[in-house]
Amino acid sequence: MLETEICGIKLENPLLLAAGVMGSTASSMNWVLDSGAAGVVTKSFSTEPTHGYKNPTTVQVEGGIINAIGLSSPGVSNFKEELKLINRNNRNNGINGINSNNANNRNNGNKGNKIAIASIYGSNPEVFAYLVSQVSEFVDIIELNVSCPHAMGGCGAAIGQDPNLVQEVVKASKKASEEALEEALENASKEVSEEVSNELSRDVSKNSSNPISKTSKTSNTPIIAKLTPNVTDIVEIAISAEKGGADGLTLINSLGPGMKIDIKTGNPILSNKFGGMSGPAIKPIAIRCVFDVFNALNKSKRNNSNKLTKSNKSNKLNKSNKYRSNIPIIGVGGIANYKDVVEFLYAGANAVQIGTSIMYEGVEIFSKIATDLAIFMKNNNFESIDEMVGYSHKD
Repeated sequence: MLETEICGIKLENPLLLAAGVMGSTASSMNWVLDSGAAGVVTKSFSTEPTHGYKNPTTVQVEGGIINAIGLSSPGVSNFKEELKLINRNNRNNGINGINSNNANNRNNGNKGNKIAIASIYGSNPEVFAYLVSQVSEFVDIIELNVSCPHAMGGCGAAIGQDPNLVQEVVKASKKASEEALEEALENASKEVSEEVSNELSRDVSKNSSNPISKTSKTSNTPIIAKLTPNVTDIVEIAISAEKGGADGLTLINSLGPGMKIDIKTGNPILSNKFGGMSGPAIKPIAIRCVFDVFNALNKSKRNNSNKLTKSNKSNKLNKSNKYRSNIPIIGVGGIANYKDVVEFLYAGANAVQIGTSIMYEGVEIFSKIATDLAIFMKNNNFESIDEMVGYSHKD
């Protein structure tokens, strides 16, 4: 009942760990996976080790927290060792380390997949492309952090607020993912039987003329862009990412930047003075962003024959009339319970990420939300997550 799909990959439920919380080590991410999450997003990392901002880096405020960690990074070479230890159960180690989630598990109906998503950042398209080439074989999806509101050195929202630059970063990352696949296949052909090599090569050649289609049918590692709400029009940025070839979108990163001042000293509490706001207070903005982007990506697909409708006989969607987003959306921002998840699904998200609430509820939040969500679905005659996606876009 809770199964869903993003970028052609089956998930046992729509609940993922958000970047920035418990994503620094394989052991913590494995703990989250064992606690009921269908997937984890790593802490954002880049090419070289960086320390980020000095403490204090987080402060609690009404409705959530403000953080300014500064995208501290262990560097890609160091972090690859952690990626290798994440307990993904849809990884095939038998073919020279080729990322097998797409080759063997896409659209295969398998349940119980546990996935790993690498969150990467950089200051230009070339850095993103390099990072993709380094980690593609160790993860199932790559999330481009072009949205952090407190990043250093022209990273994060400095990119995500420019639609042209977002498109170029996505385009370069997609190209790097395709090249990584080609290199992996070339290396595999030297070590495996010619029969297996030819089978993989045929999969690539059949779809080589269409990069987006190619990504959904071969073992290219999908590329999703995490967008910032701190723009005039997030729809414009989303369309730019889609034009660049994004396989999916994550909406949204933290809001702000915001600030909290110590009234005794008169000083800003955070060492960086300001940071990104996360937590329940930003959820209404995140819901609106998902709703608007889903609506915009479907404008050209809607007509009288494929509107969302509700059956007169039961409280569920008429599946034959349902329309879907061109690319999947992952909703994030202030999720604390199953009701929040339902709102995101109704707005148009295919899956969600949970972060700040773990600080208050612990990792048990994943299993609790999954249980409560299943009860809600049963009580409201929903047979699948797919029926709920975009439910609020009814006329």
